[in-house]
Amino acid sequence: MPELALPAPAFARTVRGRTGPGLLLAHGAGGGVEANYGPLLDRLAAEHRVVGVDYPGTGDTPRSTRPLLLDDLADQLVSAATAEGLDTFAVLGYSLGTAVAVRAAARHPERVTALVLTAPVARPSARLRLHAELWRDLHASGAHVELARFLVPLALGASALEALSEDELDAVVRETARTLPPGSADHADLVTRIDVRQDLARVSVPTLVLSTTEDLLVSPDLHRATAAAIPAAEFAELPTGHLPFAENPDAWLDRITEFLNRRGATG
Repeated sequence: MPELALPAPAFARTVRGRTGPGLLLAHGAGGGVEANYGPLLDRLAAEHRVVGVDYPGTGDTPRSTRPLLLDDLADQLVSAATAEGLDTFAVLGYSLGTAVAVRAAARHPERVTALVLTAPVARPSARLRLHAELWRDLHASGAHVELARFLVPLALGASALEALSEDELDAVVRETARTLPPGSADHADLVTRIDVRQDLARVSVPTLVLSTTEDLLVSPDLHRATAAAIPAAEFAELPTGHLPFAENPDAWLDRITEFLNRRGATG
């Protein structure tokens, strides 16, 4: 397969670390590089040249005027890396970002050296599709507090949720509503349409699938299905809900770095 031409970089990007193998970050729906990877960035940058992009409607990237496409997100992520002087790299994807990572590996196999997929989804289940449609519609209607009340108990693991006092829970809901990015509805709409199942069998690089075991948003059966479809993928569990960066970032980081170091996944 000939190498695909890359578009000019158009998304706002985060770059950390001066030296080391390349590591790209693909964030989740309604998130962003800082929102989803903030607690990990400095420690990842200690060993890697880290590059991430914010999807349209997140961070400093303007909203798109048309529906988002997975190919565009994957190509923009790779384009940002090459603009920073990286020819090869591992890709760390979270939630929607796992589909972006897999599509990047499928479209640019000569560049991707490894994948780490946390809370992955190759194609939404009926439950996830309905959740994403409601997410999209509530955000588009401006019902952001109602959307936050819907998302928080799905995203937080049961132990983390029940540990909050009533006042703390109300504060989490208010902060979630306040920080929803302008492109959140567009991201949720893309979740309803993703399908990378055919890409999974073609993944030929070392791959780690991390399952967030208390996840009610992207459920563990979707994680296991993704791992089963990737040849020789490794599978490990994190005892968190859908937000490992909020619930246990240290354990998440440990799993990521151990795998990348052990498999020699350098860029």
